[in-house]
Amino acid sequence: MTNMLTIRTDGGRTWFRPGEIVEGDVSWLLDTDADDLEIRLFWYTSGKGTRDVEIVDSSRTSVPGQNGNRSFRLQASDGPYSFSGKLITLSWALELVVDPGGVSERLDLVIGPQPIEVQLGRPDGF
Repeated sequence: MTNMLTIRTDGGRTWFRPGEIVEGDVSWLLDTDADDLEIRLFWYTSGKGTRDVEIVDSSRTSVPGQNGNRSFRLQASDGPYSFSGKLITLSWALELVVDPGGVSERLDLVIGPQPIEVQLGRPDGF
């Protein structure tokens, strides 16, 4: 058997406005019992320079067993917005992490005023 983790947002949404609640559910089917699972809402940077990561909200489930599902409700912060520039990109994601073992699944999101990431260097910003 192979570990299977799934993250679903309500309505399959991948765009949320700053400060909005992100709701959905996670499911898991694991080879062995896990001690706990954590769903995290976070942003991270990539590109040139130092990589930054910040967990904005998270929820942990203890003793989840080998399979199951649960709903989640996490609060997005007011910023920073998702953006892409020539040197750096800031992305948002949900991540489901199994402990022990570090098995994880990620769902990329956009958090900003419009359903696309801000494009730095463009006159309109989008």
